[in-house]
Amino acid sequence: MTTSLSAQNIVKRYGGVVALSDGNLDVHSGEVLALIGANGSGKSTLTKVINGVVVLDGGQLLLDDKPINFDSPQAAKRMGIGTVFQELSLVPKMTVAENIWLAREPLRSGIFVDAKEIKTRTKNLLHLFEGTYRAAMHSDVPVSTLPPDELQIVEILKAISFNPNIIILDEATASLDNRQVQRLFDLVRQWKADGKAIIFVSHRMEEIFRIADRYTVLRNGKTVDSGDMKDITEKELVNRMVGKDTVYSLSRTDHQEKGEGPKPVRLAVENLQTRVLKGVGLAVHEGELLGLGGLKGQGQRDLLLALFGDIPYEGKVTVNGKEVNFPHPKNAIRESIALVPGDRSREGLLSIRSILENLMLPSWTNYGFPLRMRRSYEDGNRVASDLNLVMRNLSDPVNSLSGGNAQKVIIGKWLLKKPKILLLDDPTKGVDVGTKGEFYRLLQQLCSEGTSIIFHSSDDEELIGLCDRILVMFEGKIRAELAGANITKAKLVAASMGASEESLA
Repeated sequence: MTTSLSAQNIVKRYGGVVALSDGNLDVHSGEVLALIGANGSGKSTLTKVINGVVVLDGGQLLLDDKPINFDSPQAAKRMGIGTVFQELSLVPKMTVAENIWLAREPLRSGIFVDAKEIKTRTKNLLHLFEGTYRAAMHSDVPVSTLPPDELQIVEILKAISFNPNIIILDEATASLDNRQVQRLFDLVRQWKADGKAIIFVSHRMEEIFRIADRYTVLRNGKTVDSGDMKDITEKELVNRMVGKDTVYSLSRTDHQEKGEGPKPVRLAVENLQTRVLKGVGLAVHEGELLGLGGLKGQGQRDLLLALFGDIPYEGKVTVNGKEVNFPHPKNAIRESIALVPGDRSREGLLSIRSILENLMLPSWTNYGFPLRMRRSYEDGNRVASDLNLVMRNLSDPVNSLSGGNAQKVIIGKWLLKKPKILLLDDPTKGVDVGTKGEFYRLLQQLCSEGTSIIFHSSDDEELIGLCDRILVMFEGKIRAELAGANITKAKLVAASMGASEESLA
């Protein structure tokens, strides 16, 4: 059975804000359509219209050439549309199995929940990703205990558990490591062979060109281009997204090559140990951008959290030559250290509070009592302007912003504190290419002003293009240090995979 879905001239408004003015796409059985656009372009809204999360204000949806109109996600599911949501739809206190089968539990005798059948079906689904997650993940584990990559796997399994004909993958790879992405793409190829239609949303160009057959580009709420992937280059695709020529390349500032000589050591670590780290040592200099590479989950996040005092650690940490101890983040903040976390929705923002409140979160004590609100608005507007934050007003809730602009708020709240050491945990995950370019320029500006940055990224190209040095982590240790001419994709990948010393030479 063949399946086709067409979105034609879709319009969606939120009050006075037009999220979609002319959204169009077509996807058919046996193909992967990449839905591409900068943050705020309307692609998330278009997928939400398709999966019934929001109701369209204009235009029409056609399923197999017949008009449809979903008033809920359940209605979309009944018509065979499954969605892997960017913001996870899991219930933390429920188990893996309970989340996957929520409201669709198989029944025994048509009345009683069949616990045995649920467990069997869940085990079969987990088998699809077998070997890419910890042995501790099974059907009875509460999802609140799972790391981000395993949460994403559960979200994927939940979406495909009812065998949908159309599958929407909205940033489904953002939290996955390379092995898990490869397994997902293997499944996608199988779904194509089975005649399913897949809509794939991703900001990773390599993935788009690797898995997609066709593309549709949204810009400012309108579909501006569609075509076959084989007929377009990466640069051309980026230009379609931003509507103007843009530089999709990174340039590393090599202080040594500039002849400036080594700068003073700002932060040094000796034999740092946590539950994951196994004796890490490093030094980052004034104005240096130090990268943390390697496969996901090799200790990069633990290293940043330990340096921010957010998890217990053993070992020696010195800042500007003075030994320090960080039992709590407030101790790290006093030493002018800031952390931009990887999960902005859970760790970086108070989603129901205003943009201003989030920007000022670490800095309210600087505004006296009673609060000097006028000054806080002036500072907030200045930072918003410096970061090119796209918003209506500082008083708007922060959850009204697109993903890239929300990430700017997290960075902006620390810029007000003027940190000397900035810790970044995969900050561009799920961020569009235009916002990434702004972010890269900001990092280079901060380094030129003397800020020391430790930058973990799951994007190898970012590390290679931006960093002065890269420390590649493997199984809780620093496997290799890459600098100068040794910063290559081949050596980064080899070290990430635990290759022999000869392979790294």
